[in-house]
Amino acid sequence: MKPRISVLTLGVDDLERSLTFYRDGLGLPTQGIIGKEFEHGAVAFFDLQHGVKLAIWNRKDLAHEAKVPLTAPSSTEITIGHNVSSKEEVDRIMELAQKAGAVITDPAHDAFWGGYSGHFLDPDGHLWEVVWNPAWELEE
Repeated sequence: MKPRISVLTLGVDDLERSLTFYRDGLGLPTQGIIGKEFEHGAVAFFDLQHGVKLAIWNRKDLAHEAKVPLTAPSSTEITIGHNVSSKEEVDRIMELAQKAGAVITDPAHDAFWGGYSGHFLDPDGHLWEVVWNPAWELEE
């Protein structure tokens, strides 16, 4: 299998609330919610980097589309890693997330492996890690 992951879709309970968090709070570019004219079709896409998108879709609609049972959400199923180029940028993004309504679960700190990171939960409990790794060079 060639690695061609291009969209990460998060199931959310309140599409408008999540749109506000990601668009207005974190500043991710989007055209807003599309597909409202379709049953189970309302979704919002956010541009990330190099053709990768983040999508938010109502959890009930996602379960319907994938034909899986709707279960209780869990913050420990996946972590979305957002890598940045400095400790200061970690601090800035953690503050931005908190102001947007995120719950800081692990304030930014020096990590045992030599980097610097912190964790927050978005309004639907998705776990994000904001991290500076001195061993990784990032394209700007």
